[in-house]
Amino acid sequence: MIKIFKELCEDAKNICKKDPACRNLFEAIILYPGFHAIFFHRISHFLYKKKLFFLARLISQVSRHITGIEIHPGAKIGKKLFIDHGMGIVIGETTTIGDNCVIYHNSTLGGTGKDKLKRHPDLGNNVMIGSGAKILGPIRIGNNVKVGANSVVLQDIPDNVTVVGIPR
Repeated sequence: MIKIFKELCEDAKNICKKDPACRNLFEAIILYPGFHAIFFHRISHFLYKKKLFFLARLISQVSRHITGIEIHPGAKIGKKLFIDHGMGIVIGETTTIGDNCVIYHNSTLGGTGKDKLKRHPDLGNNVMIGSGAKILGPIRIGNNVKVGANSVVLQDIPDNVTVVGIPR
């Protein structure tokens, strides 16, 4: 639990660093739904790893109703995730998110079918997901990638690339 507390402190400091509208740490902790979603996720993920699946899902659903951000307790989230204007974000069960990523509102890190194993994307470090973007399937998004607003990504993306648009 001490590890969770340290990660949450890093998350709150990161909000202050990345959002010019955030005036202080207290504001980040009290007023930012992205922080609240991460707070609840860290707890639900801990319970999920202990195989307390119902309790983990219950906490994640309460969080979804409070924040408008749905993060499955099985998703693995690295340090310093910044969820900005998070309403409508969906992060699936087998998603992994690296360190220092930013996700804007109405984005989906989702699956494309009913596979029981790996079915959601993996994000590297320093990834930015623009508003309304859809990253679908068991694909890898490399480090330092930027995904433009309303883009749809269905295949692996290498490091240091900007992706925009919708595939045909």
